[in-house]
Amino acid sequence: MDHYYWFALKSVPQVGNVTFLRLLAHFGSPQKALDASPEELCSIKGVSAAAVRCLAEHDYRAAADAECRQVQARGVQVVDILSERYPRLLMQIADPPPFFYLSGALEGDETSVAMVGSRHASQYGQCTATRLAKELAEQGVTVVSGMARGIDTASHWGCLKAGGRSIAVLGCGVDVIYPPENDTLYGALCERGAVISEFPMGTSPLPENFPRRNRIISALSRGVLVVEAGEGSGSLITAQYALEQGREVFAVPGNVTTSGSRGVNGLIKQGAKLVERVEDILEELGIEPQSTHPLPKPPSFPLTPQEAELYALLCQGVLQIDEIIVQSALTAGEVSATLLRLEMKGIIIQLPGKRFAVV
Repeated sequence: MDHYYWFALKSVPQVGNVTFLRLLAHFGSPQKALDASPEELCSIKGVSAAAVRCLAEHDYRAAADAECRQVQARGVQVVDILSERYPRLLMQIADPPPFFYLSGALEGDETSVAMVGSRHASQYGQCTATRLAKELAEQGVTVVSGMARGIDTASHWGCLKAGGRSIAVLGCGVDVIYPPENDTLYGALCERGAVISEFPMGTSPLPENFPRRNRIISALSRGVLVVEAGEGSGSLITAQYALEQGREVFAVPGNVTTSGSRGVNGLIKQGAKLVERVEDILEELGIEPQSTHPLPKPPSFPLTPQEAELYALLCQGVLQIDEIIVQSALTAGEVSATLLRLEMKGIIIQLPGKRFAVV
């Protein structure tokens, strides 16, 4: 019941993030704000007459009780803006959430870079996102994204499979896995990173939620990297938030002949930092690279003939498992077993859609 009154105040109609924080600054706690008289509420600059009426009339008990039960049942943490765990970068934006829900762990003011892009990403986009996320993880940089299909998913996995930390910011309740096929990723993020949301428990992934969550993705990060995005992409909204919040904007150039690259190439025209390798990001953020990242080279330990054959194929680019079967001299069973061995050795990584790439 620690956050009962936080849930209660957030449930009041006409009390958005800005009004909530004004009330908190004036009274010092949500409970005192809820107990205040209409006369005292009216004296607070920026609190509307409509909000005062709702504060006086709204019965918050059922909503607050239900939220407490769900939080406790799911073992979810609640981090409020008065907590030492609340990220300072998030506190700096115009409308930070008064509190957010957390599964997993935050590590103080960790150095983070957001990676966003198309949900309908090309093989090039997914492979590039995976590689850059892996290399950021190797430099001790946390990767923040939105757990959506495409670039988000590739970025999270690239980071996690390199042993790094990754944070997902959801456009639904922290207890809602969306898209549903990312249930394994969700579990991995909770174990080796964090999943956060400002939306109440059980909130569905409504379209209007995603632009709002994008401001948190950029706020948690020192810079936003857009890997692949068409015109009108939600990733461009995140980039715009980044500019408004004083964050760096990076972009991976895309194929000029495809519509899915127009948005990201447009960002470069407008002054976004062009990124070809992880050092381009580290240099802009003032992070001294720990090592360089050459193109894939043969592993230092022996491979079986079958492993060497598939490794050589994947060095040429990302391939879907059916394409590997067609291009190799192995049976479907042999391909699956060999790919698994290569994955376990840390030589290759599996991307969404049964695609594989060299680490």
